Formats: sequence, C-alpha cells, structure tokens
Amino acid sequence: MSDRSSVRPREILLIEDSPSDADLAREALGQGKILNNLHFVEDGVEAMKFLRRKEPYLRVPRPDLILLDLNLPKKTGVEVLTEIKTDQSLKLIPVVILSTSSAQEDIIQSYSLHANCYITKPVDFVQFTKVIRLIEEFWLAVVQLPIN
Repeated sequence: MSDRSSVRPREILLIEDSPSDADLAREALGQGKILNNLHFVEDGVEAMKFLRRKEPYLRVPRPDLILLDLNLPKKTGVEVLTEIKTDQSLKLIPVVILSTSSAQEDIIQSYSLHANCYITKPVDFVQFTKVIRLIEEFWLAVVQLPIN
C-alpha cells in the first residue's frame, strides 16, 4: 500500500457544485495516507475544459481519478461522464460517481455509461468523510491504475 512518501502525488479531479462538499472532500483527502493533489471544478463545462486542457487549464495534470457529482450546472454529470467515456484520450481515467441520488435509474444509467463505481453521498459529515477516505484508500492504494 502507498503512503505519503510516494514519489508522485495522485491527481484527483473533483467535479462538484457544492463548495461545502468540496471543502469536506479536500479536508478528508488532506488527512489521508495517500499524497494527492485535489483539483476542483464546479460545473460540467469547466470539467471538460480541465480534462481537455483548455483555457484556463492549459498546464493541469491529467487526473488519476475523477469524482463526479451527477447534479451539475451548465452540463450534467451524465453528459460529462458520456464525454469522458467516449473520448479515446480520457476513457481510461476511472470515474467514481458521488451523488446524493440513490435512484435506480441514475445508478443504471451511470454504469451503462461505464462509470467505474457509484456511491450515494452521505449527508452526515462523519460518514461523508469516511466515504472519501475509503475512496482514497481503494482507488489510490489498492487498485492498479493506468500510468498517465
């Protein structure tokens, strides 16, 4: 298992329209065992600019992991997921859906669009933090990811 002494920090892109949820995720990931850089965008349009390295994101690193909310302004999470998974240069990046929705149709649609997993976002602070740390541990310490 990796730790904070790893050579290269893991790059995480959080696509989330709630600044408070983004702050909680940043705090949880900052206290975790895996050295990481959390990048945050608030809507689907900015997410695709980030991933395609368009202004103002020309020099951003390619994410090792994407945490994607479904309920986003400007471009929905479903639209973002569709674009990621149909783009040859992006489709190998694991996408974790992190949404307040537990609706079966959202879960089925996300998996049918090749989301790598679907997690219903807890509303409780302690549980939300626990979920973020579990995501970090599993996706950044246990799973073998493709090298960027």
